[in-house]
Amino acid sequence: MNLLQQKLAESLTIFDGAIGTEIYRRNFFVNASFEQLNLTAPDVILDIHHQYLKAGAEVLTTNTYNANSRRLAKFGLSEQTEAINRAGVKLAREAAAGKALVAASVGPVGEPDSDQDRRTRAELLAEQIRALSDADFIIFESLRRAADLKAVLEAVAEFPELVYVPSFAIEPHPHINDSATIAEFMEQLNASRPCPAPTAIGLNCGGGPESTLGVLEELTALTQLPVIVQPNAGQPKGVDGRMIYMTSAEYFSTYAKRYAMLGAAAIGGCCGITPDHIEELARTIKPLMQAEKRALPALEVKECDLKPEVPLAERSRIGCKLADGAFIKLVEITPPRGFDLTGTIAGAAKCKAAGIDAVNLPDGPRASARISPLVTALEIQRNAGIETILHCCCRDKSLIGLQADLLGCAGVGINNILFITGDPPKLGDYPFSSGVFDVDSVGLVKIQKRMNQGVDLGGKPLNAVTKMVIGVGADPNAIDLEREYRRTCEKVEAGAEFIITQPVFAPEALFVFLDRVAHLNVPVIAGIWPLTSLRNAEFMRTEVPGVVVPDAVMERMAADESKEAQREAGIAIARESVAAIRSRVRGIQVSAPFGNVDTALRVLA
Repeated sequence: MNLLQQKLAESLTIFDGAIGTEIYRRNFFVNASFEQLNLTAPDVILDIHHQYLKAGAEVLTTNTYNANSRRLAKFGLSEQTEAINRAGVKLAREAAAGKALVAASVGPVGEPDSDQDRRTRAELLAEQIRALSDADFIIFESLRRAADLKAVLEAVAEFPELVYVPSFAIEPHPHINDSATIAEFMEQLNASRPCPAPTAIGLNCGGGPESTLGVLEELTALTQLPVIVQPNAGQPKGVDGRMIYMTSAEYFSTYAKRYAMLGAAAIGGCCGITPDHIEELARTIKPLMQAEKRALPALEVKECDLKPEVPLAERSRIGCKLADGAFIKLVEITPPRGFDLTGTIAGAAKCKAAGIDAVNLPDGPRASARISPLVTALEIQRNAGIETILHCCCRDKSLIGLQADLLGCAGVGINNILFITGDPPKLGDYPFSSGVFDVDSVGLVKIQKRMNQGVDLGGKPLNAVTKMVIGVGADPNAIDLEREYRRTCEKVEAGAEFIITQPVFAPEALFVFLDRVAHLNVPVIAGIWPLTSLRNAEFMRTEVPGVVVPDAVMERMAADESKEAQREAGIAIARESVAAIRSRVRGIQVSAPFGNVDTALRVLA
């Protein structure tokens, strides 16, 4: 296994962004050779690499994209081909300092300028490959035409041990200027049976974050190789004589999450992607994917040690309604940031009076710090007389701490728990905080299932069985619905007894999910979020993982400028969603936006 294979197998890998964009930002003329700067301005190139490394890149790409002798000849630099390429690798290696891999960038050769240039594309590529031999691997970037890939495959045949990645630039409108589709490229690649075979497949340039998403979805169905995704930052716009890319780091990161959910092994950027984009990418995506890779150590428990579980109907009022097949109405109230629970308890009391079955309490949603949801649940049950469904999040505590909390809940009568993996701290208000993630939600459900059978985390008997009603989350809006379906099956197999979904704005997506999980025979409670404004809709659409707000909903929210009209539109949309899905689910959970219980109750009225 080569270094790139090892890196991609370990976890989601962060590549750097554009080199040319960064050179341009430093006021170098575009009519000069950027690759020559490896020799004439090495400090500039070194600084760019350092900025990407500091941002969190785990792979640094050399400044050698156009460093083949044919393209260098246009600047009278063909005789310096080897020196420019070797310097490019040396600078990237120096900046990496053992902390990142070095990818040697090789772009398409281009057409000859004169009849005297009779060398084939493959010969020119082979010349550059030899000069880049000190890199960890070579990435052949921006392959747009079948002839480009053909030249690469002919060139690599001379180097049996070469580690390389062909990376395709798929145009939004294929077949313009002979550009190929990703299906055509993969057919060509598979038919040629190259030796050596590529380590991974790349997507770079071609389009912005959105158009690349569709190509990635198509590619993942065509190959078993790891996929590296490096989109452009959209289309540049001319501003005061300079070409500026308008894609923000946050927007880029939003799509990067979707790439990761589709199975991308590595994510970076091409034209217009800067260290700021890569920093946001590393800050948000890396910990999210690391959390999902955590696995629960196997628990060895003898079946004879297990005690019978308390029947579901006897564990709580929610358990009774689930067992009876009754329709369940929930309101989600987020615990406050301070420690005054007066308003929260009053809101819960309103829910009780309105006939709501339970109050759902998130645990640090979006990695924010709030009063303990366990304390909040206890105070609500004591003072408002309504049951709670407490979220139990894997982020903040070790396995021992989580078990202690679950035993505490059992001791004070908090018997409805929703188990979630949780958002990494770097997604929230305290990015410097550490996420524990000893286990994910599947593993935590297994632990609780055992505790319901009288056995603790270590396989030791408890003095009594716990009586938890075990719930889990699900995302009907997931881009990779197959993965979400598999995860849901794992949760149910582990012991989940009900499901609460992410907020649903498109009933059709929920119906598809319900059809997939119908055979599991587990009650599904649909989440509903009443939008309060156009700004709130935009935030939900771009910043909240697992939430998809359709264009039609955005258009309705934007139809009125007044805040009151937008709030009423949000309530109307939520009520319409409830009416559309009510017959297909076992319950509805409506979030109280920004603590406004009255809004949630209007939706459920």
